[in-house]
Amino acid sequence: MAAEILRLERVNAYYGDSHVLHDVSFGLAESRVLGLLGRNGAGKTTCISAIAGLLPARQGSIRLLGQATEASPPETISRLGVGLVPQGRRVFRSLTVQENLSVAARRREGDREWSFDRVFEIFPRLAERRRNFAGTLSGGEQQMLAIGRALMGNPRVLLLDEPSEGLAPQIVAELSEVFLRLKGEGMSILLVEQNLRLAMTIADEIVILANGVVVFEGQAANLERSGGIIEKHLGVH
Repeated sequence: MAAEILRLERVNAYYGDSHVLHDVSFGLAESRVLGLLGRNGAGKTTCISAIAGLLPARQGSIRLLGQATEASPPETISRLGVGLVPQGRRVFRSLTVQENLSVAARRREGDREWSFDRVFEIFPRLAERRRNFAGTLSGGEQQMLAIGRALMGNPRVLLLDEPSEGLAPQIVAELSEVFLRLKGEGMSILLVEQNLRLAMTIADEIVILANGVVVFEGQAANLERSGGIIEKHLGVH
């Protein structure tokens, strides 16, 4: 059994007085992919924000590589090895592709360090547009850039928040292949996704949130055999 690289234990998070996450607990094993699913407003992005330090957990614990991070600022969590691909991409539109990648670069010792060459290898379109301003890229290219930017930080854990949102099926298929490659290389990935097919293609484990509460946690294969759970909490028939 792979060791856990990330663990949330009874995490409660709020936006102002609004209680969004209610005693959320789950773990991400090293070199595994966890799909975090749920309807809009279920609390998925809030989970990502809490892990990344963008929204402090009011109660509960978050541990990354054995270190407590629930009270840590985002820059500390990033240095510990968390890479975030935020919902909506949020690339630096006035910078070129290469500049977007440069600002996120962080060294990490090892044979598989991420570099311009490695990012351009998995995203050849970015290599072709390396001198283009990010604001001129298509939506799919911007998503590739957001992923590449996160990889340039050489993360141990990659947080993907709705990476397929608004993208054409062909681009989604290309991203799926990239995620499978990263998984094969041992990257630990937490995937927040509305696209059930994409999530089930790459995820080893699944957690489903409903109204800020964990209503399913288990192997992806077990979810496929639980059609009632999918229909009730994801609205998929």
